[in-house]
Amino acid sequence: MNGPARIVALGVALTGMVLSMSGCQQLEARDQLNKGVDAYKSAHYEEAIGHFQRATELDPTLSMAKAYLATALAQNIVPGETTPENLKTANQAIAIYKEVLDKNPSDVNSIKRIAGIYYNINDFENAKIWQKKVLDVDPKDPEAAYTIGAIDWNEAHEDLLKLLQSAGLNDDGKGNVKAPKKLMEQFAEKDGPLVDEGMKYLQQALANRPTYDNAMAYLNLMYRSKADVDFGHPDEVKDDLAQADQWVAKALSTRKLNEEKAAKEGPKGITMPSQNQ
Repeated sequence: MNGPARIVALGVALTGMVLSMSGCQQLEARDQLNKGVDAYKSAHYEEAIGHFQRATELDPTLSMAKAYLATALAQNIVPGETTPENLKTANQAIAIYKEVLDKNPSDVNSIKRIAGIYYNINDFENAKIWQKKVLDVDPKDPEAAYTIGAIDWNEAHEDLLKLLQSAGLNDDGKGNVKAPKKLMEQFAEKDGPLVDEGMKYLQQALANRPTYDNAMAYLNLMYRSKADVDFGHPDEVKDDLAQADQWVAKALSTRKLNEEKAAKEGPKGITMPSQNQ
């Protein structure tokens, strides 16, 4: 066999070896993925993380393993805690989910989970941004719309409490008619658009899930915030408070029905996110 022929033959042999090794690694990656899923379902999250990390090392193209790795990491995030360690875990999970989205930008599950992580570390502005990305992909998602509305109310209410406290007052939930006019005008100017946005998204949530009792409860709160925005207009304030009372009653009755239905259906097991491979 002449020189060029030997080189070609060697190249073919090496290619075959590489493909064979690659195939073995992919099979091992799948095995690690399956072991990770089993560990996750048993709530052994650290073990699951190890298996998912190994799967991604063996087969970097296995996007399902990346999504599951991020999900397992997210289980270690303590909601509301902003310690360096908690933020590091959160950022690791977010970065991995973003890798999944680089391959599949419309993967709504990854978008939702990024939004949820931001919410859990009190980064509410980014949580809203990512919930709006959820709605870009799925405009009928009620939970994304609800979360935006809830964040808007909490932000507006926090601003209101600060203003009222500066005058030695607390929120009475009924329009705060005893508050200084100038103070309430400041609230309306800054937070009026936030209240309008929040009401819009809460109504959107209910349009897509008519039995969403949490959205009803927040609409009650949002109408009370609208009464603060409408300060100085007695008829509008009266109407806002009447609407709030109606949503309270509806939220309570709907929640009771939802709880009765849930009791009949029984508990649900642990589920893993659905991902494209």
